[in-house]
Amino acid sequence: MAVPARWCQPRTEAEISAAVKDAAADGLPVRALGSGHSFTSAAATVGVALDLSGWSGISAADTQTGLVTVRAGTTLRTLNAELSGLGLAMANLGDIDAQTLAGALSTGTHGTGARLGGLATQVEALDLVLADGSLVTCSATSRPKLFAAARIGLGALGVITSVTLRCVPSFTLAADERPVPVDDVLEQFDSLAAANDHFEFYWFPYGRQALVKRNNRLSPGDRDPEAPGSPGSPGSPGSPASPASPKASGSLASRPGSAVAAMPGWRRFWEFEVMENAAFGTLCRLGRARPSLIPALNRFSSAALSSRSYADISHRVFVTPRRVRFVESEYAVPRESLLHVLGELRRQVPRLADPVMFPVEVRVAAADDIWLSTAYGRDTAYVAIHQYAGLPYRSYFDLFESIVAGVAGRPHWGKMHTLGMERLRLLYPRHDEFRRVRAEVDPEARFGNTYLTQVLGDPRLPADFPE
Repeated sequence: MAVPARWCQPRTEAEISAAVKDAAADGLPVRALGSGHSFTSAAATVGVALDLSGWSGISAADTQTGLVTVRAGTTLRTLNAELSGLGLAMANLGDIDAQTLAGALSTGTHGTGARLGGLATQVEALDLVLADGSLVTCSATSRPKLFAAARIGLGALGVITSVTLRCVPSFTLAADERPVPVDDVLEQFDSLAAANDHFEFYWFPYGRQALVKRNNRLSPGDRDPEAPGSPGSPGSPGSPASPASPKASGSLASRPGSAVAAMPGWRRFWEFEVMENAAFGTLCRLGRARPSLIPALNRFSSAALSSRSYADISHRVFVTPRRVRFVESEYAVPRESLLHVLGELRRQVPRLADPVMFPVEVRVAAADDIWLSTAYGRDTAYVAIHQYAGLPYRSYFDLFESIVAGVAGRPHWGKMHTLGMERLRLLYPRHDEFRRVRAEVDPEARFGNTYLTQVLGDPRLPADFPE
């Protein structure tokens, strides 16, 4: 555990700059804190910890262009609410909204959608305080190399103070969630990804069913008049890219119908709070007390999955409450490698000495050009594995890493992995360029810590830096 030498809670950019300068004068490293959602030690420091929770909120918004400037300490939950009040939304989100915006970007947070990228692809400009305390702005046209690196920068390049996002008009999502035999899901995986704006599924390792989740944007004419939210018209300026998707044969891979209504409050509470959290948490605690029961409990959870369809404003569909504690590892693999990875997990997980209580989550994303993005240069499938807190997980996670290693899997920067710089240099074509930019803006590793040394090396050590 790393214990900071001191904590600072700056409330202006000038105070952030002063904190960095003071740390340099005292020879201390600096790390900006997010909300503590990461499973790695990405934010840990023995120097100065910058708590940016007092530097929050939207500072500028243009509802015509969709450009919105947000202070770095703003949580996604707060941002979603403030954007909704402006008639705007983020084009894509993950299913957790507790992270700060800067923390989510820095670790490569993503949602799902075969034609959409992660959160960092929605960034138009960044303001950062560099190691010398100077405040700089970077974008695709101003300091483009710094921008290419800093959109997913691991906090290694400076302290993000503000983010300019390209947002879209508010939109409504039709959500369709239903259990489907996992063999059918895998057989139709490519069709499901192509036919839906947002597609993912959860598979319990000992069960035969997967929970398939399909979220699709509704046009104003399709939206149920009682459903909240006012979606932007597809194809209008700033609207989410949502071209007409090919409809695959068979009902599973076709887009669900649009005649859906908002979920009543009582059912939302029952589905998300009671069933997905309270009831599942009870099963997990039983499994932790009696590990021999876990395969049966896992199969029961798989068999008990139910169907639901509803519509709501986008962020209320993207985000779901997650109150059952777990540990997690996630890797991005080439889309074409997914079936091999899941096939190996299905074959080998039942042989583990310590059974697995939690489901595996699978999502998709489009290729992008961000240097340390897990989707850099390739259409991507994300495979996330979990284990209930307090249960053994190391052999499971080691097995997973050995499987994805064979298909050039890239680890999520905020989730558990064991890879070091030499392996990561082979997985990321722009890894060395990122490190050169880091050496230029932070040659003394003012923003360094143990985790960054593991994944990036140390710019102060010539042996760790490429010629």
